[in-house]
Amino acid sequence: MNNIKQQSSGWVKTPLSYKTGVFGVVLLLLWIGIFKFTPTEAAAIEPLVKNHPFMGWLYSILSVQGVSNLVGISEIIIAVGLIYSFFNPKAGVFFGVLASVLSIVTLSFLFTTPDTWKMVDGVPTTSFFLVKDILFLAVSLQVIEHNKKLLSRS
Repeated sequence: MNNIKQQSSGWVKTPLSYKTGVFGVVLLLLWIGIFKFTPTEAAAIEPLVKNHPFMGWLYSILSVQGVSNLVGISEIIIAVGLIYSFFNPKAGVFFGVLASVLSIVTLSFLFTTPDTWKMVDGVPTTSFFLVKDILFLAVSLQVIEHNKKLLSRS
């Protein structure tokens, strides 16, 4: 009973900025994860995954859509886990780590995918879809830190 009281008071004491950041990541992970089940998104991520040294092998056992579905399921599970982190600090640490790994893998596409970087009017540019994961990584690390603090108090 006391543990439930501590967890619910943790929710009340959690800053709005933290809740907003986690909500933003959850919303986008759900949205992007659902989109992975479409043929358009499956085709769009194929060059990213195919050229990745740790993920390219997936196409030897799954179809283009199957790989995209697997990525989408992973994103949705992590999003749900981040929601659950508001109620269970142990889950928060676990899903914070998973979200961090997901963000790092996505950011690594910037370096493993050919022609990701382009010059436009003299300015180097890349896919902003990939760069968003810098913010995702920051929020994921906050989730880990926040929930570790909650666990250390109990």
